[in-house]
Amino acid sequence: MENTNQIIDHSHQLISSARVEGTPVFDPSGTKLGAVHSVMIHKQSGQVAYAVLSFGGFLGIGSHVYPIPWEMLTYDEDRHGYIADVTAETVRKAPSMALDETDRPREMEGEMYAYWDVNPYW
Repeated sequence: MENTNQIIDHSHQLISSARVEGTPVFDPSGTKLGAVHSVMIHKQSGQVAYAVLSFGGFLGIGSHVYPIPWEMLTYDEDRHGYIADVTAETVRKAPSMALDETDRPREMEGEMYAYWDVNPYW
């Protein structure tokens, strides 16, 4: 009997946001930069705008995370994670937000897109 509460993606082209959260992010050399804490989805277009990257250290109250435009991430099946063509130093210098403020990103989106030199699509 099939479990109707579980959606199975037979095409393997889609992934649940719950499965993206916690996925490792690597630099091009294969060094782990961090993990996807969450993804931010544009309400009107339904497209993922950016990933919120947890980077180094333990994530607790008041910790900071780093938004990175979604188009900068490429999924690598061999690593079971995303590759970002950035260095740890580049991420350290990037705009960050407090972990408890990730649902209020409007104030920093312009700064984030300017830092990564990416234009938002909306």
